[in-house]
Amino acid sequence: MPGNPCIAVVSPFLDRRHGTERCTLEQVERLARDYGYEVHLYCQRVDDLQNVEQWVGRVDPPMPGRIYWHKVPFIWGPHLIQFLWWMGANRFCRWRDSRLGRIPFDLVYSPGINCLDADAITMHAFFHGLTLRARSKYGKERNSLWDWPRRLHQAMYYSLLARLEKRVYARPQLALAAVSPGTAGQLKRQFGRQDVRVIPNGIDPAVFRPEARKSRRLAARQGFGFVDTDFVVLLIGNDWRNKGLATLLEAAASCADLPVKLLVVGSDDRASFAERAGRLGMASRIRFEGPSSDVLQFYAAADAYASPSLLDSFALPVLEAMACGLPAVTSSEAGISGFLRDGVDGFVLRDPKDVATLARLLRQLCEDARLRETVGENAVRTARTLTWEKNAALTREFLEKAMRAKKSRDPGLVR
Repeated sequence: MPGNPCIAVVSPFLDRRHGTERCTLEQVERLARDYGYEVHLYCQRVDDLQNVEQWVGRVDPPMPGRIYWHKVPFIWGPHLIQFLWWMGANRFCRWRDSRLGRIPFDLVYSPGINCLDADAITMHAFFHGLTLRARSKYGKERNSLWDWPRRLHQAMYYSLLARLEKRVYARPQLALAAVSPGTAGQLKRQFGRQDVRVIPNGIDPAVFRPEARKSRRLAARQGFGFVDTDFVVLLIGNDWRNKGLATLLEAAASCADLPVKLLVVGSDDRASFAERAGRLGMASRIRFEGPSSDVLQFYAAADAYASPSLLDSFALPVLEAMACGLPAVTSSEAGISGFLRDGVDGFVLRDPKDVATLARLLRQLCEDARLRETVGENAVRTARTLTWEKNAALTREFLEKAMRAKKSRDPGLVR
């Protein structure tokens, strides 16, 4: 692609504490730094990005390699109302800036459904057939009368997203990528898209490495109240039900004769899971922690990682744990499973609700240090084949192919 591309990236927020947003942030940094892209972020919030500048007006001449943040207004209210506002607000802001600021966008890029006019989208979460199926297949739990308003609002929100996905992803002119072969397969089955590019998430091997984890192990475990004889199993995520915490709790409870402890990290309702842990006799063996930008401390405190996800397009924490040399257990419903060899560099549960098999794996890992070491070493080698540099290079190829296709349809739209 001649010249330095100028792209608009549309996402409600960017930070390093959430999977989709972290992936987009890592891409943006490298597209600007390594490939000279002029990137315009349309977000309501941007954290953990040092080289971003607040947009103050037209830049002439263009500045390759720069990242500008166009702050999109935010409103308080139910999530559905916030989403509808976001869709209209980011579209207006981009229209205003392209007209008044005369920003020559070569492409509009979005991680998921954030606008209806995107030229290229990377699929991270699949609401049509993934999240809705998770709620119907695995979410059949009794709810109190007072919980139904929340359930109704959630159903309306997911229904809207599913309708938008059907409208947007079926557009043949939309360039579409997915973070795993499983998600690409879903897009093929649901929308007939046979042209989906698979671009897996990645890790930074300079940050997530066994040496860094081991050097922080003692301090991290002491900070979380674990002793050296504890076998600490880590789970990270913001939807603990979908991440398989219920199954993990039951599996750990069946290992009552072993020093198994759980470290659960994320933003979710702790009360219901704390109550369940109490019923299972796990109250003193589980610790809940909120998200942190210093995620390495959690891996440093752990002996193994386990997340038997009900549905997950990728499952980035599994890859990060592997890069740190931890043996990891995931499920066949997580996209990362498509890159693993079961029993070699990780463990894949065919059924994410198979408590007995998960308990057996936890017992084996707790009792067999050599198994942990061997699988952990293999995991590091696999993880190092999936880096953010590789992700950015593939994303660049994907975006520039989309730019060429857009230009061929209407040469006047692209510089």
